[in-house]
Amino acid sequence: MVPSRRDTFVQLSETLSTQSSSRTLTDSPRTQRTQHGVSSTCSVFQPGEGCFECCIKCLGGVPYASLVATILCFSGVALFCGCGHVALTGTVTMVENHFSRVTSDHATLTNVVQILQYIIYGIACFFFLYGIILLAEGFYTTSAVKEMHSEFKTTVCGRCISAMFVFLTYILGLGWLGIFGFSAVPVFLFYNMWTACGAMKSPIANLTSVDNICVDVRQYGIIPWNAIPGKACGSTLSAICNTSEFYLSYHLYIVACAGAGATVIALIHYLMILAANWAYLKGLCQQTHAYQDIKTRDDQELQDVQSRSKEGLNSYS
Repeated sequence: MVPSRRDTFVQLSETLSTQSSSRTLTDSPRTQRTQHGVSSTCSVFQPGEGCFECCIKCLGGVPYASLVATILCFSGVALFCGCGHVALTGTVTMVENHFSRVTSDHATLTNVVQILQYIIYGIACFFFLYGIILLAEGFYTTSAVKEMHSEFKTTVCGRCISAMFVFLTYILGLGWLGIFGFSAVPVFLFYNMWTACGAMKSPIANLTSVDNICVDVRQYGIIPWNAIPGKACGSTLSAICNTSEFYLSYHLYIVACAGAGATVIALIHYLMILAANWAYLKGLCQQTHAYQDIKTRDDQELQDVQSRSKEGLNSYS
């Protein structure tokens, strides 16, 4: 028996209604946007999962690249700030005891050292907070974490914050390059003294007068030219090299310089991570807009077909 046109329209209407309901069920659990990316509606802990599965899922959400960069940054800043603070104090003590016995001659050096120590306090506090913020940024831009949360949308503000972190980290990286170069200056000065002390112990020094081997710190601008004595020669220089202030300050300056270099590497690492996350979010946003446009067009076409089918049924009823 050949079906009538009315039966055909009824079957078509039922088919479209079924497709519409199944499409709604299919699209409802789709991924939704977080402030920094996409996340699905699946919860963190699914029923029936054991402790091991939950631990694996949580470990999958750890941004290991950001974590390594944070540990390296904290270590570098701690080494630079701690060792640099103690080394500066030892330098002032050594200058006061051996190169400038008049307080007014090294007053400027003392003030500069105090200012540098306050700057060190500020650097330590700032990078402690900044490292935590960048680590949190890494958590929220990790794809595994984005699959654990939902009911948020990508915003222009979130992408602007990511871009701001990229720019700020780039500026801080340039600043730490300057700090790294600046921290190498005292290492060079102490290395010259260390070399002069080693020259007095060499066999070649026995052929000449040891008193001719001198170190004049006034030529480095640390103290003025009228400072007394201003330089150390022979046995006096050897005694200075054997003091704990010189030995400790020299090696602490080396460690501080290494800490500054580690911080530069950490900031470069951060910069790569942030740039990759920003590019990922930008591409993800474009994909979201494309998906929403396609979904809107499909819904509109589906509504048009349903409306035409209803009009056809009404015309035959």
